[in-house]
Parts: sequence; structure tokens; C-alpha cells
Amino acid sequence: MNIIVTGAGGQLGTDCLGILTPDHSVHGYSSSQLDITQYDRVQQEVEKNKPDVIINCAAYTAVDACEKDSTTCHAVNRDGPFNLARACKKTGCRLIHISTDYVFDGNKPAPQAYTEQDAVAPLSAYGRSKLAGEQAIATEMDNFLILRTAWLYGIGGNNFLKTMLRLALTDATRTIRVVNDQHGSLTWTMTLARQIAALLTTDLCGIAHATAHGTSTWYEGARFFLEAMQVHFLLEPCTSDEYPTPAHRPHNSILANTCLQNNNLDIMEDWKKDITTFVNLNRQALLDELAPSGSK
Repeated sequence: MNIIVTGAGGQLGTDCLGILTPDHSVHGYSSSQLDITQYDRVQQEVEKNKPDVIINCAAYTAVDACEKDSTTCHAVNRDGPFNLARACKKTGCRLIHISTDYVFDGNKPAPQAYTEQDAVAPLSAYGRSKLAGEQAIATEMDNFLILRTAWLYGIGGNNFLKTMLRLALTDATRTIRVVNDQHGSLTWTMTLARQIAALLTTDLCGIAHATAHGTSTWYEGARFFLEAMQVHFLLEPCTSDEYPTPAHRPHNSILANTCLQNNNLDIMEDWKKDITTFVNLNRQALLDELAPSGSK
């Protein structure tokens, strides 16, 4: 299969390239190589490569920065997907687009999970831009699959788990305060990439959720990860009110993979199993990357 991956420099895009390249002809574009907000450039690359499918991993994910820079946020998260949908419709290729739990308000009591049929109600600029991107795709074309996911981590780029490890390694005596009233499913980008690969040969269209199984709070997830890393750490749980941020974070980010399960397509793993595997594969690389200079 001939595939374009946009946002290929990010942690999910990188893992998609690694998973897909052995079996497919893959053209990966980082955000600097292909600005999806520029329709002419998008159309040029699509016409040149003639893909069967485009996997859009490109997004403006600086959630707090989106509150101050809504113009860039909407250009990347709304206009970019629309441009890809236009190009796909014109050439007849399929679009797989990555979206987010932030399209929901997070007010459903945990551990109840959001399904694909639940009403959307984003509370942040980031969430509104991602929802607008979903709607732009659905308005423009039919042959699309939107995968909503949440709480991503991987070996590439920055993420919550890497931040926790960096803080623990930088000062072993520091007590790290971590929010303990937001619930979700820490999702490994490698497993999500495998899920995407498994969906390539299906005709599944519409919206589907794809997160790890099982749930935790940020605090519980950080503790499990740092224990698996076998590093010294001091964690203290706190509330969202005690750790205010410019953007509203959903208190409940739990997504049910209902669509994938109903179609016997769900290959996502339990979050604890994935973190354990992630650490077993990458522990030394993580330590080498995140340990303070002079302490390695």
C-alpha cells in the first residue's frame, strides 16, 4: 500500500513510520517538510505520491499555548485536516486522522468511559480546534476514519512520562506534585501505530476511539512508570485546583474503544502491560536522554 504520514517527526508519526515501512511504501513528512495549512503544498505532494491512504499525525498539541494562539491552533488542527480531506477527495484516497479526548467536557463521572456516540462539548481552544478538524473532514469527504486517542507517550518527542522521569532524575530530593483527580488511559504510540496498521486493510469509516485498556490518574500512572524505571522518586498527589493551567483539562479522559470492539478490530493493550514493555525496551535510552549532564 502507498501511504503518506503527515506529522512524521512527532512521537506517533515516528512509530507509524517504524511499523508501516517494512510492509508498505511510506512517505513520511515532518511538519517542517509539509505544512498542512498550505493547500497547494498538500495537493502537490498528494498528486506526486498518489497515496492509497494519508495518516494525519500532524497537530498543534501545545494545549496551554492554544489559549493564547488560537489562530495557529485552528490553522493546524482545523484547516490542515480540511486541506488533507480536500486533497483526498480529489484523488480518491482514504484519510485516517488522529483526534483527541479533548472534544469532550470530561464531566462524565469516572470510571465511566466516553463512547463515540456521546455528545461532544470541548472546553478549551485546543479541544474546539480538534473538533472543528473532525467536522471539516466529515463535511468534505466520506472515506475517512477519525481515531480519537488520549494521554500519548512514546520514545520520541516530549510527553508526560518523560517529564516525570526528568524531574525525578534531576533532583531526587524533590517532591513532585502530580494531579490525582483526572482520569484517563496512558496510551503507547507504538501500540496505537500497530492499531492503525491493522485498520489499513479494513473499510471502517467514521469515528472510533483508540486508547489503552484500563485507567489511572496522572499520579497513579507516574508512580507505576517510575517504579518500573527503578529510579528514586518522591511523588505527592494534588488536585487540579492546586495545579491550575491556562487550558481546561478534562477530569475524565477515559475513552471506550466501542467501535473497534464491535467490529472485532481492537488490538489495544492494557496500559500497565504497555508501560512495562515500553520500559523493558527503552529504559537505558530514557536514562541516557533524560539524566542531567554529568550524572550519566
